[in-house]
Parts: sequence; C-alpha cells; structure tokens
Amino acid sequence: MHQPDASEYGRPIAETEAEDLLRCICFKNGPPRAVGVEVEWLVHDLHRPQHPVGADRLAAAFDQVRSLPLNSALTFEPGGQLELSSPPAASLMECIDSTAADLDAVRGALHPAGLTLTGLGLDPWHPPRRLLHEPRYDAMEAYLDRTGPAGRAMMCSSASIQICLDAGDEEPGPLGHGRRWQLAHLLGAVLMAVFANSPAREGHYTGWRSTRQAVWADLDAVRPLAPPLDQEPRSAWAAHALDAPVMCVRTAEGPWELPEELTFRQWMRSGAPRPPTREDLDYHLTTLFPPVRPRGHLELRMIDAQSGEDGWMVPLAVTTALFDDAEAAETVYRTVKPLAETAGSLPAPRNPLWVSAARDGLTDPELHAAAVTCFALALEALPRIGASDAVRDAVAAFNERHVLRGRCPADDLRIPSLGKELRT
Repeated sequence: MHQPDASEYGRPIAETEAEDLLRCICFKNGPPRAVGVEVEWLVHDLHRPQHPVGADRLAAAFDQVRSLPLNSALTFEPGGQLELSSPPAASLMECIDSTAADLDAVRGALHPAGLTLTGLGLDPWHPPRRLLHEPRYDAMEAYLDRTGPAGRAMMCSSASIQICLDAGDEEPGPLGHGRRWQLAHLLGAVLMAVFANSPAREGHYTGWRSTRQAVWADLDAVRPLAPPLDQEPRSAWAAHALDAPVMCVRTAEGPWELPEELTFRQWMRSGAPRPPTREDLDYHLTTLFPPVRPRGHLELRMIDAQSGEDGWMVPLAVTTALFDDAEAAETVYRTVKPLAETAGSLPAPRNPLWVSAARDGLTDPELHAAAVTCFALALEALPRIGASDAVRDAVAAFNERHVLRGRCPADDLRIPSLGKELRT
C-alpha cells in the first residue's frame, strides 16, 4: 500500500477515506511486470530434526544470519521460522536467482551451528513454541486462543511459499484484474492440492495432505476467509476488510488491548477506545489471512513450503507462467472455471473445493485433471517468460514424479520417527 507521511499515519481516518484507500490501493492496475516470493522455512537440527532446538542456540545462529548482506528482507516468525521476502523482480529468473543466492548464504550461516532449513508446511514433530515475545505476538496469541489451538500452530509451526504477482490490467482481457482475482481463487485450490506438503502434526499423521491449510482455515470465523467472489473485487475486499473484527488495539505502553467483537468499521464510527488511524488500518490488514490477499499486488498464500533446496522454485515458476503469460492465462482460466461449481457459494478456504484440495490433494479426480492441464500449459509458457533450462527441467521432473501420477509431495514423505508415508 501507499506509504503515507508521519502526519497521515497519526491522524484519525474516516470511513469514506478508508473505503477509498482499500478500493484504489489494494488493487493497483497495470500490465504484469513484477514478481516476488516469500519463502518461509522451519529451522531444525541438521542431523536430528525431530529433537527440539534450544532457544539460545537458535538465537545465536540467527544473529549470524542477520549479519549477512542479503537482497531479500529477513524476518523471523514467532516460533523461530525463518522467512526471506524477495524485492519485486522484473522477471521470473531475476526473482529466482536473487532468492537462491540469499538462501545459499543463509544455509551457509546455519550449517556451522548444526542447523538446517526444513521445507514442510507444518512442523511434523514439535508442538507450538513461541520464541518471540512482543506486544503484537502476545495480543495475537491471546486473540486466537479464544477460538482454539489453531492460532498457536499457525504462528509457531507453519511455513509456506507466498507468491506475489501484479494485480493486473483493467478489464477486459486475460490479464485483467477481475479475471486474475477469480483465477487466483480457483487455480489456488489446484496449486494447494499439487504442492500439499504437511501430512503430520505433533508426531501424528492427520489425514490431511495440507494440515497447514487445515490449521489456517480454523483460525476464527472471518479472518482466514476470502470475500465474496460474485462481487466486484475492489468493493468486495473493502467491505470484507472493514467488517472484519479488530484483532487488537495498539498502545504505547503495556499490553495491547483486545476488543470484543469490534469491527474496523465500528471502530471508526465509535472512536473508542481511541480513534483509529491510517497506521491502524494498515496493521489491521496484516491480521487478515485470506488465501489471496490484495496488497497493491496479489499475494497467493496457499502453498506449503517445499522440501529440498530448490523445491520452492517449482511453484513460483508454475504460478508465474500461468498468471503472467497471456496465452497461458487465457487457457488456464477456461480450465479451472468449472471448479467454481464444486466450490459453491461458501468462501475459500472453507468451501468443498478447497477442503478437498487440502485433505485429498491430487487423489481428487477433478483437481488431478485440472493440475495435469495446468502443468502442461506452464511447461509451454515457461520458455516464453524466459525460464532457464534448469527451471524448466525442475518443473518437468515434478510433473513426472507427482502431477501425472496423481500424487502430491505429502504422499511421498517419509518422516523420521513417524513411520511410513501418509496412509491413504
């Protein structure tokens, strides 16, 4: 979103101003030119990943990582997950090369400490353990605890690959923002099924291919949901965001306040416990966790972290090819459009399409058929968007090993101390 100056941040924001900001800034229009990726990793002992790593040991290793000259923004999540957020890149290969170099540096810094990056959507061994104690995380944990244990698992045990693409042109056309918004929510279920990689939690197989997605969908009644897709995207997102409950009210000193059933719209109208500001609105948006989040660009949030040093490149390459190559975007939209009937009227990720994608992966015949077509289209489009031979080979190998066989990574996982792979 547009970064206001200090005076804008500090003054109270009116309801009409907030609606205009959400409509105009969260969907910035223009031809797709940039791509970004956020790669999140669990951090485990190099040789004994099922054994917990001490907080002091993690902290010392992270100090070494912080000293690295990285192109990506480096953050640490509440449970000690490590995340790299690439800057916007002008091409797929620029994004891949930059992020790969940063990951090589991070792995090099962790290795002497006997630590490694683990690409799984949810920690299969350890219960949630929060290492970061800040007012925002204290408030988030307390808020999410109201609805059950999913919040702590989300905060401390989950890892994903988030792909950031431009919102798109004005309509009509295959790269129009309305078409891309719809595509993200239909293709998103296919991508989740294809790359599901979290079949276990706290030492047990769960029966879900993407337990990470099951956890996120269970956070609360509103926060993980997409807005209605049968409405104009800008207006639908603005209404959804303003009518979502406020997680917390930031304070200068002491614990942040946790209001009961206060939406952001109600907060603006009442001005209590204090008038909200533009900064409060920006923070509120970061506490909404739909599978696709508009932030000027589209942030696709449904893909589990992937195993292997280069596994993260495959979902990034496939998704970018299907969204940003006009020929592929037109065909893939026709391919996934029938999935809307399966989804029905419920919002993602709680509708039948998304539930089946997370639970069944590519054993679902409809999702498998769509995935086969999507990968064929991506493989045709990758040369047109400048993908290297190595990236194209990686996508082709994933297609042969998983997609064509109707399997996702979760089906092939052998998790130490948990026995054989996921039972189907």
